[in-house]
Amino acid sequence: MITFILNNKLIQTENHPGTTLLDFIRYEMNLPGTKIGCREGDCGACTVLEGILENNKVKYKSIVSCLTPIGNVHGKHIVTIEGINMKELTLVQNAFVDHAATQCGFCTPGFVMSLTGHSLSEKPSDKEKAIASISGNICRCTGYKSIEKAAESISELLKIKDINNPIKWLVDNKHLPEYFLEIGKRLNEIEKNQFESTDNELIIGGGTDLMVQKPEEIAETDINLFYNRKDLKGIRKEKESIIIGSASNASEIMKSSLMKEYFPDIKSHFKLISSEQIRNMGTIAGNFVNASPIGDLSIFFLALNADIILKESKTTRRLPLKDFFLDYKKLNLQKNEYIESVVIPIPKNRFYFNFEKVSKRTHLDIASVNTAIYLQLKNDMIEACTMSAGGVSAVPKYLSNTSTYLIGKKITNGTIIKANEIIQEEISPISDVRGSAEYKRLLLRQLLFAHFIKLFPDNISLNELLS
Repeated sequence: MITFILNNKLIQTENHPGTTLLDFIRYEMNLPGTKIGCREGDCGACTVLEGILENNKVKYKSIVSCLTPIGNVHGKHIVTIEGINMKELTLVQNAFVDHAATQCGFCTPGFVMSLTGHSLSEKPSDKEKAIASISGNICRCTGYKSIEKAAESISELLKIKDINNPIKWLVDNKHLPEYFLEIGKRLNEIEKNQFESTDNELIIGGGTDLMVQKPEEIAETDINLFYNRKDLKGIRKEKESIIIGSASNASEIMKSSLMKEYFPDIKSHFKLISSEQIRNMGTIAGNFVNASPIGDLSIFFLALNADIILKESKTTRRLPLKDFFLDYKKLNLQKNEYIESVVIPIPKNRFYFNFEKVSKRTHLDIASVNTAIYLQLKNDMIEACTMSAGGVSAVPKYLSNTSTYLIGKKITNGTIIKANEIIQEEISPISDVRGSAEYKRLLLRQLLFAHFIKLFPDNISLNELLS
């Protein structure tokens, strides 16, 4: 029995755990405010809030209900647009009215829920954060200036919010219904055991890939839910490594204090990876196993020389991530094996890391080409190098020849020009909807240059590189 709270109502359902939360909300519960748009997690019209009880506090984040298997919401609080309605307009709803931030209204519930999730954050608000919270919401008719103004006005009103207890502050100030105050207690009363799914080969994590690729199969087949498994969560330091649980999502990785300690630019890098809602759902193992040649997390962690721990029953094996991808959508993964964790070596002194991505839209889009590089310097020489690229091969590509060439070299224009010649021999892009093969070769050249221009601006002459 899947048990959760939907708005102010306790739900107990025997629906198939692979049923989309969106369909359950609209067709089983007759709550039409959550809209059906793209069904691919792109438009944000189906955005709802997911509340999880952690350390006796309910913490909320925005998710897309179209890609959420209902089994993943067991023991949680799901909030739709109807769940925040009161006699008066909420803080967010009122801002949309005041700034004429709606036209046809189809996308509006999604925007409102994303900004409500921002309001519930235990972090101080500002204009940048408010606008970032709606990065996964698309509007086809208003333009975005009125929506941005509404978001900015919300951030101003939230400056006096009690970040230690945002739920109580929002309720006391008539920005949320009173029932929110009791959700923590009610969630604590729900059976804490993980919803038991049948042990079978079809594993699903956050659903952001599989629910796009084969939603009908997932809704009709026994599935093995991994998303809420506590043994696959967490990010920790262990000796000379960082261990990331395979069910950790992109937002958890991006916000991890441990990851930020070693990779201070991780926030700007991860802002290029999907939207707020998708980062709140998509797991690191799911990104690897999907084996997309342009998987952003695959490219990011290939350059960090990551290993993966594969588990089957009581046995485990450790495998370099670069040896995991065998061919297009073909993995070095045995029957009944799954990724338990990801291991990256803690960077040493004088290391440099960068991630670059080009897509048709800067944000919220699939890459045409993406690439990452890790460099370790000793004196003026490159002592260690690992580089990766996506969109230029049948698999997420570890650029072994280019990485090997750069070791022992000084960072000069000539070194980078020669590195590009090796890269061009090492890749085999194809023409597709994201660009011609020639265009992708040019992009990777430019992104190689971008790595070094960003990391070593005093060593590089752009004019000489492009001459």
